[in-house]
Amino acid sequence: MGSLDHLWLHFTEMGRYEAGEELQVIVRGDGCYLEDAAGRRYLDALAGLFCVNIGYGFGEEMGEAAAAQMRELPFAINWTFAHPRSIELAGEVASLAPGDLNRVFFVSGGSEAVEAAWKLARQHHTARGERRWKAIARRVAYHGTTMGALSINGCADLRAPFEPLVPDVLHVSNTNRFHRPPDESEASFTAYLLDELEATIEQASPGTVAMVIIEPVQNSGGSFMPPAGYLEGVRELCDRFGILLCFDEVITGFGRVGHWFAAERFGVTPDLITSAKGLSSAYASIGALIASERVMEPFLSGGRMYTHGMTFGGHPVQSAIALKNIEIMKRERIVEHVRETEADFRATLEPLLDLPIVGDLRGAGFFYALELVKERETRASFSDEECDELLRGFVSPRLFEEGLLCRADDRGDPVVQISPPLVAGQAEFDRIAGTLGTVLEEAGRRMQVAA
Repeated sequence: MGSLDHLWLHFTEMGRYEAGEELQVIVRGDGCYLEDAAGRRYLDALAGLFCVNIGYGFGEEMGEAAAAQMRELPFAINWTFAHPRSIELAGEVASLAPGDLNRVFFVSGGSEAVEAAWKLARQHHTARGERRWKAIARRVAYHGTTMGALSINGCADLRAPFEPLVPDVLHVSNTNRFHRPPDESEASFTAYLLDELEATIEQASPGTVAMVIIEPVQNSGGSFMPPAGYLEGVRELCDRFGILLCFDEVITGFGRVGHWFAAERFGVTPDLITSAKGLSSAYASIGALIASERVMEPFLSGGRMYTHGMTFGGHPVQSAIALKNIEIMKRERIVEHVRETEADFRATLEPLLDLPIVGDLRGAGFFYALELVKERETRASFSDEECDELLRGFVSPRLFEEGLLCRADDRGDPVVQISPPLVAGQAEFDRIAGTLGTVLEEAGRRMQVAA
């Protein structure tokens, strides 16, 4: 069972296993926990990859929904034809989405949703008689791995191996305040970000920009929250220059920050929302691009079509599973649970700020990150070599040894990302904080972080 003679793992240095490193094979899950082939149990404090929102305990119910759909209709396309489950799921998603985001285009995952958003933005403007094609995203932001989504990515190390990419994406600053001047007010930071975005639009020539795409809470770099007035300001700039605003909610959608969509939490309605992960709680591979009536309007006359599609978009079985996921989330009050326990979760994590190596705790809902620092007073970070030793050489394997699955990441500054299934409770909060406290205290001593 532990052989990798044929399976090629994602984002993995396969040579590690050729050199004899043990392969962990996950064989079962329940609630917030996973078990490997050797019988070791782990608390999954990353919800798979920010996606197993209802946890691992609903397999039988999901399986019954899938089996019933397979017996009725195992496959049908959504090209010209439709089928009952895609119609029903589109209605459910539209009812949960903010404002007039009522049109749902199904895909197979997050990267495909971002591809679909950029293509739709371009075609929307073309249908209205404008030639716009450029996109604006943020630095360090992750938006996917297909060539269009990768071009939108603000993660330089992921982009570099595949360049040249799709042209004409511009990147602006993200909302990380931790390394900004300590005397800078939140209002000043917001003004700085919006001035930069406006200048970037002007430099690009506003009539050529099709879309601005941002995560309401940015994942890569560590749960960057939007400062007050920022999302409202981005919305105003997009309206002023005729640009579509897309919220990438592949992670934040379907309850992660205590609302069905983060757009609702922050009270700002975009023109497009990309979603995936939590749509099925990862029980099926499905995503959705959700568009406003305004975006759809040019395609409702004149013989125009959005010339995009894929075989498995809105697959009947995937749709049935996503419908069952939403049913379970409503029945079990999953989104309400996140809102009701968010303060308890954060309060349980906050004592970690007493550790010299922990500089910042940020995030919302069940979506947090700890930024690790070499010197807390100056907020000095670690070098690339030190990050490698700290994160991959120590923190990741030690957390794994302690039975805790988090993510130690340095696509920006070094962070530990914490994002458990949305069914987690105080017992899980305590174990996450306790294990992180033990391991990060050891890490501080190892890296000689001054107390």
